[in-house]
Formats: sequence, structure tokens, C-alpha cells
Amino acid sequence: MLDVTQVMAGPFCAMLLADLGADVIKIEPPSGDPTREMPGAVGADSPSFNAVNRGKRSVVLNLKTKEGRDVFLQLARTTDIVIENYRPGVMASLGLDYGTLSAINPRLIYASISGYGQTGPQRAKGGFDLIAQGVSGIMSITGEPGGPPVKSGVPITDLSAGLFALVGILAAVEARHRTGVGQQVDASLVDAGVALSVWEATEYFSGVGIPTALGSAHRMNAPYQAIRCADGYITIGAANERLFRRLCETLGHPEWRTLPEFVDNASRVKHRAALAERIESITSREPRAHWLDLLEANDIPCGPINDYAQVFADPQVVAREMIVNVDHPTLGPLTTLGSPIKMSGTPPDVTRRAPMLGEHTDEVLAEAGLSKDEIAALRQSGAVL
Repeated sequence: MLDVTQVMAGPFCAMLLADLGADVIKIEPPSGDPTREMPGAVGADSPSFNAVNRGKRSVVLNLKTKEGRDVFLQLARTTDIVIENYRPGVMASLGLDYGTLSAINPRLIYASISGYGQTGPQRAKGGFDLIAQGVSGIMSITGEPGGPPVKSGVPITDLSAGLFALVGILAAVEARHRTGVGQQVDASLVDAGVALSVWEATEYFSGVGIPTALGSAHRMNAPYQAIRCADGYITIGAANERLFRRLCETLGHPEWRTLPEFVDNASRVKHRAALAERIESITSREPRAHWLDLLEANDIPCGPINDYAQVFADPQVVAREMIVNVDHPTLGPLTTLGSPIKMSGTPPDVTRRAPMLGEHTDEVLAEAGLSKDEIAALRQSGAVL
């Protein structure tokens, strides 16, 4: 497959396919993917680039040249999948859009990831994760009540757009088994952000009102949030009647569950602030470790709020192989994330590093049938690197 993407959403999508065994050829411009220049870079390699491009092969093509476009077309004739994340219209201006490529390769699955999607009045606008979080409403419901808008700590619309594109690609592959033809997959950051707003949309469509920020609290359940202890915070998720009863008993206040404001989940959600205040009047007396031990002993869902040093020292995270060490010829030993996809028969391979810029240009072009002289001529013309 050909990965004509840069930065986050597209590379992440293509990397997951590489993890699962796809031969992913990353098509880079002569300057390389911009993530190659992010902090920690050594030459044209960086930890950030490695984090979303492992397991791929790198080919440098100057798609602004006729020769570079011709090489791309030659590769596209036999590839299964193309993923691109340019603004809508850019690939068409290069003569590399879905219509053009599907005419020479009807089995092609062509995935486009953009800020706003391939249709609609704002399709031509550029989009970044921050912008999409704002447009999709995520920033309006993130943060503390009455506070300024806050974005999600992780690039949630970038990553989820990549995941939704991946779902579409896999569904298109399955459809191609039946029909023999490919199709275009259209994913956008804004759509992804809206699609993730499941409870918020439900609240709004139900006529409750416009959702607002609730801090760590849940829109549909209470208590389900971060709770203050004597030395910091933990999370407690007593999200049904059985768990709430058990929590009240554990905290020494079984009478809470009979109070009108806490008698059922709807009442607790309405009075979530008052409920949290009562809980914290108890939990603030002892440190986090005390409450975690007590709550777990009573089978009440709870957990610490870890920083990332604690995350990557967590024995569960380690046991699940979410931390992987690889060697890189420029960056040296690298620690990176493992795969959350666990499979018994064909597990993802996350041990391969990301490619160096243009590392596989000659190899891939030779596989496509170009001779050494033809590759040398393309390099001389500036069409490849």
C-alpha cells in the first residue's frame, strides 16, 4: 500500500496496517514528513516520526514533477490501498485523485483523511487536531465548569480520524472480496470529533440542553469522577445501584442511598456536585493508598491518576507489552509504544523501526520494474531522492 500522508492522522492509520502485516510504502516529499524535524531530531530522524511510522518503507518522490507523478502512477497500478491526507483537491491537481487512479486500478481502495471531509461547504479548509476539537464541540465540554475551553490532552480527533479511516479501509477490503472492485474511504477530523460525542449528542437531542464542561464527572452517571483524598486524587466509578450502595456502606454512610437527592442515578446526576462534596468530606481524611486498598477490597471500581512515569512503570502496562524497545541507526536505542491490538494467531509486529528518509527508494522502484539506469535518471532530474 502507498502511504501519502504526513504528521499524525494518516501516518497513524497506515502504521496500524503495517503493524498488522501490510507492506506500507511511505511516499515522502524531498523535505520529508514534517515530524522528522520535531524535538529530539537527529538529521532527518526523530522519535516523533518513529512513533507513527514504524514498519514502513520510505520512498522520496517529488510529486510536483511529471516524472515523480509518473512513478507514483506506476506504483498505484498494482497497489491495494492508497492513503492520503492532503486538503481536498490537492491530489486531483496532481492528477492522483481517486477517479484517476481507480481508472487504472479498479481494485484500488483509496482513503482520504482531511480536516473537514471531501464534501460540504468547508471541505477546502485545512484542519488540525486543535481546530477540529473546537469545531466538533469537544473543547466546549472539556475542563472545569465555568472555566476556559480546554482541548483533550491527546490529539483525539487526529487519532480517531485515523482509526475511523482504518475501519473503513478494512471494510472496503472485505467488500472487495465480494465485488472485485475498490472504493474511496472519506474520513475527517471534525466528523471524528462529532462521532465521539455520544453522550453529549444524546443529552442535546433529548432536549436536556447544550452540554457544558463537567470536569472529570460523567454526563450520565454519578458518582463517576476524580475524588479528592488527603494527598491527591483517585477515580471512583460507582455507576450502578449495586456499586453505589456498596460505596455508601464502605464510606460508613449507608443512609446516603435513601436521601431523595441520591435515591437513583438520575437524581445523583442532577446533584453530582453535592454528592462529590459528601464523598470528599470522607475521603479527604486519608491518603489515596488507603482508599484504593479499601475500595478495591470492596470490589468498587477505582484507580490512581497516574503521570506518565507511573504509567510506564505500571506492571499491568508492562505485562501487556505496551512498551517496546527498538534500535535505530541514527537515534540509537528507542523506547516506544506497543500495540493495543492483541491477537492469538497473527499478532501485530511492533518491533520494526521507522524508515530513514528515502531509505527504500531504489528497492521499491526496482520492485516496480525500473532499471538502475532509469532510477539514476530520475534521481538526476530531482524526481526521486
